[in-house]
Amino acid sequence: MADEHAQTTGRCHTCKRTFSYDPKEVETVLIDPETRLPPGFTVLGTLRPAKPEAVARSVDEPICPDCVDKAKRFIEDTNQPPQWKSWPPRRN
Repeated sequence: MADEHAQTTGRCHTCKRTFSYDPKEVETVLIDPETRLPPGFTVLGTLRPAKPEAVARSVDEPICPDCVDKAKRFIEDTNQPPQWKSWPPRRN
């Protein structure tokens, strides 16, 4: 019985695919339910200091293993973590 893992079903915040996972072991991302973005992210994709009230109301959303693997492969292929630049792109 000790080998059994509690399973639940939910949607991946990234790809919206439904998957089963162990809530104690799944990768999560903190999401503000008002904006549906991580605290401190803007709708333009830029970063700003997260407001304490945004962090307080935020909840952990699960990320499926496929999306976690894609992020890891991206980091390995580019040798850098993902970056969120301003949108629209700046023109010189």
